[in-house]
Amino acid sequence: MSAKKELTPNTPVERIYNGIAKENPVLVQMIGMCPLLAVTTSVSNGIGMGLTTMVVLVLSNILISLLRKVIPNSLRMPCYIGVIASFVTVTELALKAYLPSLYEALGLYIPLIVVNCIIMGRAEAFAGKYPVVPAFFDGIGMGLGFTVGLVILGAVRELLGAGTLLGFQIMPSSFQPINMFIMAPGAFFVLAIVIAIIQKRNAVKEEKAAAAAKKEREQILAATTGMAMSAGK
Repeated sequence: MSAKKELTPNTPVERIYNGIAKENPVLVQMIGMCPLLAVTTSVSNGIGMGLTTMVVLVLSNILISLLRKVIPNSLRMPCYIGVIASFVTVTELALKAYLPSLYEALGLYIPLIVVNCIIMGRAEAFAGKYPVVPAFFDGIGMGLGFTVGLVILGAVRELLGAGTLLGFQIMPSSFQPINMFIMAPGAFFVLAIVIAIIQKRNAVKEEKAAAAAKKEREQILAATTGMAMSAGK
């Protein structure tokens, strides 16, 4: 009974919401850091890497889910890597043919999608255990969550490091770009600030929830006490 309950997937909406917010791979689970810190010098790079990774993630999840009952347990990791590497190769060739500017911008980080912890992690934790439809939406949710993380970091770094967003000048001409933000230290600095803001927001929500629960318990206790006193009279 417990195993069956454990393998019950969320609804499609829940899988997408969890991937973007509650289980965001980079802002909550802190995985996939390599491309997050390396390619987010601009919003366009973040969008390109995020959507590229999402395509590979969705396709890999679908195929691995379809083959989950065929792949031997002892060979699942090599099989997962083979599936992911195949889709990464197809995606890389497609980018090279149809989006050469994005291909040049992402460079080495496209083939490194093969070893991205997000894709391998979802294959192991979800696609290898669930049917195709939940695996499909899990890939979309996690891919969108990864993209959101990349875009947030890319927007802050591009705005402060170049004064632009998506190549358009945003800051006034008097603004002096802070070059550190488009370099490696800037990536760590921005990520730390974003994580700190998220953690603070979560702490405030938990405090409010705890206060509301405490107030509810006090109200129940007061009502119970009042009823007992009335009954005693």
